[in-house]
Amino acid sequence: MKALSRDLSWLRFNARVLQEAQSDNVPLLERLKFLAIFSSNLDEFFKVRVATLRRLAKLKKKTRAKLGESPRRVLKEVLAEVGRQQEEFGATFREQLLPALNAQHIHLLSEAELTDKQREWTLRYFREKVRDLLSPVVLDDTLHHLFLKDQAVYLTFFLRQPHDRKAKLEAERVLTMELPTKRHGGRFVRLPDEGEEKYVLFLDDVIRVGAAELFPAYEQVTVNAIKLSRDAELDIEEEVSGDLMEKIRSSLAKRTTGFPARLLYDPEMPAEALRAIKQKTGITDEELVEGSRYHNFRDFFGFPDFDEPAFHYPEWPALPHPTLPRTGSLLAAIGQRDHLLHPPYQSFDYVTRLLREAADDPAVSAISITLYRVASKSAVVKALLKAAKRGKQVTAVVELKARFDEESNLFWADKLKRAGANVVFTPPELKCHSKLLLIARREADETTRRYAYFSTGNFNESTAGLYTDHGLFTADERLTRESAAVFEYLHNQSVVPELHYLLVAPFGLRTGLNELIDYEIKQAKKGKDAYIILKVNAVEDAAMIGKLYEASKAGVRIELLVRGIGRLVPGLPECSANIQQRGLVDRYLEHSRVYVFGHGGEEKVYVSSADWMTRNLDRRVEVAFPILDEGLRAEVRQLLDFQRHDNVKARDFDNKFIAAAEGEKPLRAQEATYAWLKGLKRRLARVPRSSASAR
Repeated sequence: MKALSRDLSWLRFNARVLQEAQSDNVPLLERLKFLAIFSSNLDEFFKVRVATLRRLAKLKKKTRAKLGESPRRVLKEVLAEVGRQQEEFGATFREQLLPALNAQHIHLLSEAELTDKQREWTLRYFREKVRDLLSPVVLDDTLHHLFLKDQAVYLTFFLRQPHDRKAKLEAERVLTMELPTKRHGGRFVRLPDEGEEKYVLFLDDVIRVGAAELFPAYEQVTVNAIKLSRDAELDIEEEVSGDLMEKIRSSLAKRTTGFPARLLYDPEMPAEALRAIKQKTGITDEELVEGSRYHNFRDFFGFPDFDEPAFHYPEWPALPHPTLPRTGSLLAAIGQRDHLLHPPYQSFDYVTRLLREAADDPAVSAISITLYRVASKSAVVKALLKAAKRGKQVTAVVELKARFDEESNLFWADKLKRAGANVVFTPPELKCHSKLLLIARREADETTRRYAYFSTGNFNESTAGLYTDHGLFTADERLTRESAAVFEYLHNQSVVPELHYLLVAPFGLRTGLNELIDYEIKQAKKGKDAYIILKVNAVEDAAMIGKLYEASKAGVRIELLVRGIGRLVPGLPECSANIQQRGLVDRYLEHSRVYVFGHGGEEKVYVSSADWMTRNLDRRVEVAFPILDEGLRAEVRQLLDFQRHDNVKARDFDNKFIAAAEGEKPLRAQEATYAWLKGLKRRLARVPRSSASAR
């Protein structure tokens, strides 16, 4: 079966991020942020995927043969592509963004570009604001081992030629220290303006200016930067016994001391200094990656703002929801009809409001929720804590294996436990990635009614302002009953629920998707219209790719909107001639997953937390929920159609922008989505709700 390497496909996605940094149509400081995103993404890629490939490459030959592809070959290809992208990244910064900043009277100076006046000011700043933050370590025989923190920038100092030849000083010395970015309050220093000209300096260069004063005994002081990325893979998926929480805590402690995955170094760094770093850290040539003078471009998230609106995207304030009340009871509104929420275009506050209302409502008896990633100061968890303290039965399924959020999740799990909540942890071999909220309430007639929220995005108000997601508020018993069954399964995995509406991994999502695809194949073979539209973050699973190839060969039209990993190769005459693929990168991160099946004219639309990856289908609890309301189904399709016809930010499988055809108006999906949702309430007021849509 023809399929791309997962890792090379991911690098294609990061290349699309870099394209945004290169685009003249993106506001200037937003372009810098895309460089920061690219850099941050690549850091995580090395910490997780490259580190994993290196571990796989060390397996015995017979074991490696079972993997299906050579990890050594893939690693070689990956590192070659990373090298190419990093060269392009550097050229983008030097040849495009720095000149563009200069054209707007913003100058990011290097130490060598300072005027005498600026150097004098910088030296005073060094003495007053920076010098006391520095604590270099000498790399000599008294130091047996040097530990470098993960993802921190370090400066090395290579000292030569003592001023006093008679003094008992070594002719050469190497020292290193962590760049004090956090203690300084940021990576950048604004120099005094000169008229309309604005000047910025890296903290690194402030230290370079003051290095001679830091080491007055030497004539020559060379300062260079390095950065280490460590293996962040927790390696706990194979653990099947013992206390999971303790294993997580143990693994977190090891993460900061994990094996080196990559050491970025300045190519101008003296060989003597690099040799000393290698000797004291145990890093080998295999982990060395040539970088640039500056590392950690993710620090550009903190680049000075200059209070200039034109340098940023125009503001899109979160829109009020057209059918949910701004004040008053959300539970009552949900009891009357279904509602779709589309963060960040619409405010995520409706979710936190619902939780606060449930906590305060004396008729609410129970709240169940899945927590995969939450904000550092989570309003969601605070509402749950309030509910628990008021005597409500609160059940929180907390995922301890959410990569890079394990520590935060442990903290909130402990808080919830102490408040009296029932905290459930999934077993080591199963990760809960679904996003579910279920509220039980005693109604006036003494019956208990359930209210649910299904979502593609986390219960995290921070990322809800950055990621595009869909959420469904519903009291439809068909869905709430099955949501309760999913929570029961999370309590006791030995009982697999019988479901008719929800498609739930790991026991029913794959088979349900196969049945839906098979139906389209049968329709196509009968000569009837058959189609599939998938919007996902990733298409990686070999069996599902094979199934889509089978459908394509049968004549099913397939459209893929893939943000990230896309291993399927479209347009191949022998297997994928009927498959088209595009991807979208814009101001918001596309995060929602939508599956559409023609189904003989009775179109089925599912919204889901699951990508088409093996881990999502087989090793996670994932939920795909149908949009049963006719009006809301049309709403999802309208937003999906904007994505399908985007000719401004969409790229094809080869990362080429999809341009507007002759006579076709430009359509930017995210912009069109915001405008359409802004006018939704007005349009709904003109169109009476049909009896088929109402409950």
